[in-house]
Amino acid sequence: MKNTIKVERAKKNITQTDLANEIHVSKQTIHSIETGRFVPSTIIALKMARYFETSVESIFQLEKEDDDR
Repeated sequence: MKNTIKVERAKKNITQTDLANEIHVSKQTIHSIETGRFVPSTIIALKMARYFETSVESIFQLEKEDDDR
């Protein structure tokens, strides 16, 4: 799953730690999601979308290989 978290963070000029504090997760969780090592729960994805004032679909995009799962 691809994501645009780094881009969204840059727009708001915030760090991974700042985002983690805003949505009540660890910085490591943000890093793992951002680098594609971890797929977020629905709740985390919704919190991110709310924080960035956008839709979940604009932050997270399925890739072709995700369709095969």
